[in-house]
Amino acid sequence: MEPSSLSTRVSVLLPYPFDAPFTYAADEELPPGTLVRVPLGPRMAVGAVWADAPDEAVKTKPIAEVLTFPLLPKPLMDFIDWVAAYTLSKRGDVLALALKESLLAAHPKRGKAYAFGGADPAHPGPTLSPAQATAASALRDSVAAQKFSVTLLDGVTGSGKTEVYLEAVAQALREQKQALVLLPEIALSVQFLQRFERRFGAAPAVWHSELTPAVRRETYRAVAEGRANVVVGARSALFLPFPNLGLIVVDEEHESAFKQEDGVMYNARDMAVVRARLSAAPCVLVSATPSLESVENAAQGRYARLDLPARHGGAVLPLVKAIDLRENPPERGKFLSPVLVAAVRETLARGEQAMLFLNRRGYAPLTLCRHCGHRLACPHCTAWLVEHRSHARLICHHCGHSIAMPEKCPACDAENSFVPIGPGVERIAEEVAELFPEARALVMASDHISGPKQAAEAAARITDRDADIIIGTQMVAKGWHFPHLTLVGVVDADLGLAGGDLRAGERTVQMLHQVAGRAGRAQAPGMVLLQSFSPEHPVIAALLSGDLPEFMAQEAAQRRPGHWPPYGRLAALIISATDERLADQAARALSRAAPHGPGIEVLGPAPAPFALLRGRFRRRLLLKTAKHIPIQTLLRDWLARTDIPKSVRVDADIDPVSFM
Repeated sequence: MEPSSLSTRVSVLLPYPFDAPFTYAADEELPPGTLVRVPLGPRMAVGAVWADAPDEAVKTKPIAEVLTFPLLPKPLMDFIDWVAAYTLSKRGDVLALALKESLLAAHPKRGKAYAFGGADPAHPGPTLSPAQATAASALRDSVAAQKFSVTLLDGVTGSGKTEVYLEAVAQALREQKQALVLLPEIALSVQFLQRFERRFGAAPAVWHSELTPAVRRETYRAVAEGRANVVVGARSALFLPFPNLGLIVVDEEHESAFKQEDGVMYNARDMAVVRARLSAAPCVLVSATPSLESVENAAQGRYARLDLPARHGGAVLPLVKAIDLRENPPERGKFLSPVLVAAVRETLARGEQAMLFLNRRGYAPLTLCRHCGHRLACPHCTAWLVEHRSHARLICHHCGHSIAMPEKCPACDAENSFVPIGPGVERIAEEVAELFPEARALVMASDHISGPKQAAEAAARITDRDADIIIGTQMVAKGWHFPHLTLVGVVDADLGLAGGDLRAGERTVQMLHQVAGRAGRAQAPGMVLLQSFSPEHPVIAALLSGDLPEFMAQEAAQRRPGHWPPYGRLAALIISATDERLADQAARALSRAAPHGPGIEVLGPAPAPFALLRGRFRRRLLLKTAKHIPIQTLLRDWLARTDIPKSVRVDADIDPVSFM
C-alpha cells in the first residue's frame, strides 16, 4: 500500500498480552473480523480488525496485507470480549486462544484425510428406549427452535445419554447448522468417535493438541468455511471460528478438566453456555453426576432438565459394597484386601474382566530414607518426588523435574536406604502380577497412554478381551463402555477426602460413581468394591446407597448458609514471585487494600497449598461475595488501588475449581 493512499483508520486486536487494539491505516473500510498482517515493532504479526473505534490522534503504520481467510464471526468476537471481561484477562490473550498464525495457511494437499462434513442425519441410528426417545425429542425441539437454551441431560451411567444427544446433533445437521461436542479428555474420544460414525456414517472433525500441524490448519479452515459441520474437541475447541453454530454439547459437564488453570483461567462448561447464548444456539450439559452448580440452575428454572433413570438395554446398575480395611486389611506391604483379591479371582474364573482403580500415577507417591526419614522433594515445588519405575526416575508431577534414584541419602549418607511409601498404579500392577501371574494386565494412566492413538489401542485390547485386569487412574473413570467388565475395585476410596477443599466430597462422589459405572454395562451383572478405612463417611455412604441426589442436597445445605458456590461468588488472587520476600510484601499490600462491605469477605493472605511451584513462591487471597455483587468490578478496583512490583505476578482466578 502507498502511504499517501491510506485514508481509513482501523482498530486491530493482536493475539498478545494487550487489552486494547492498535490503530493502523488502510486504503478501504475493513469490516470487523477481517484478518490482517501488520507491523508490530520490528516484526510482522497477524491480527483481527476489531469493532473498537480507532484512535484518530496517533501516528499510524499501514496494514501490510489483508489475508484471504473468512471473517472471524461476530459471535466469536463478542465471546472473546466477554471472556476477557469475565476472567479479567487481556483481550489479546483471549484472542490468542482463537487465532494463531500457524493455523491460517491452507494445506497444499487436501486429500481424503481431510474429508469433512460427511455426517448424514438420515443414516439409520440405534433403536432408542421410550425414555431415550422422549429426551431426544425434547433436544431436537430445542435445536429446531434456533434460539438460546440450556438443558441438563442427567442419566445414570450406561443409560445411553450419548445416543440421545447425538439426536440433537442430527437435528443441527438437518437445520444446516454446525455442532460442537466438548469432551473433558481427548482420550475419551476413542469410543465416542466410533459411536458417532455408527450413527452418522462418517467421522466428525476432531480438535485437540495431539493433531499434526497440517491437520490442525485444515480443520481450522474447514470450520471457518463451514465445511466441518460437527467438531468433537477439548475445551480449546470453544474458540474455533464457527460461522453457523447451532448446538453445543458439554459431555461429562461436571469434570474439573474443563477448567483451564493457567494463562486465561476459564471454565469451558460455563463459557460454553455463554458461547451458545451469543450464537443464539442451545447448549446441552450432560452427566451422570451433575455439578451442584448445574443442579441448582436446573432447580431454579434457568436450565431445563431431562432424566434417564435406568440403564439401556436391560442392563442394571452394579451392586456397590465397601471393604472395611480395618477389618480386612491387606497383607503387610500389600494394598489389595483379601476380599478384593478373592473377588478378582472369581471374576477371572468366569471369563470376565476386572478393573482396579487408583487415582495416583507412578509407583509410589513418596520416597524416604529408612535410616533418617529424609523425604525426596522437588527443589522447585512444594511437592514430593513420585517414583516411576517404568521410567526409572523420580518425577515432580507439577514442574516435570526428574532425577535418578540417589545411591546415597543426601541427609545422612546412608547407601541404598530409600524405600517407597504408599501405592501408585505401577505398584498395584506389580502386586497384580504376583497374585495373578496368568492374567493379562493393562495399565491405563497418562504415563502409559499419551494420546488418542494409544488410548484406541488400549480400548481395542479390552473390547477384544485381550486384557483381563485393567489398572488405571481417572482416565478409566468415565466414558468407556466395556461389555465384559463386571468387577471394579477401588483401591483407595478415601483418597481425595482429606484437606479443606470446598468441593472435595462432591468431586470424590462424582469420580467414584463414574468409575463404578464401568461395571456391568451389558447383560452380566456388575459389582463394585470400595476399599476404605472409613466406610461410614458420607461420600462412601452415598455410593453404597446410590442416592446421589440426597448427597448433593446435603452438600447444598452445608454451602448455602455461608454463601459458598453456587450460592455465592468466589475469586482467588494468586501472588507469585521468585523472591519469597517480594511475594509476602505484595500479598500484604493487597490485604491492606482489600474491599469491605456487606456481603464481602476476604480470606488470607496465606501460603498456597503449593507454596512453591515451578520455582515461584505463591500466596493466596480469596474473595467471597454474595451472589448479586459484581465480583469483577470489585477485583478491578482492588488491583488498581494496589502498587505491585513488576517482578511480582498476580493472577485472578474467577470461580476457582482448584485451591492448590
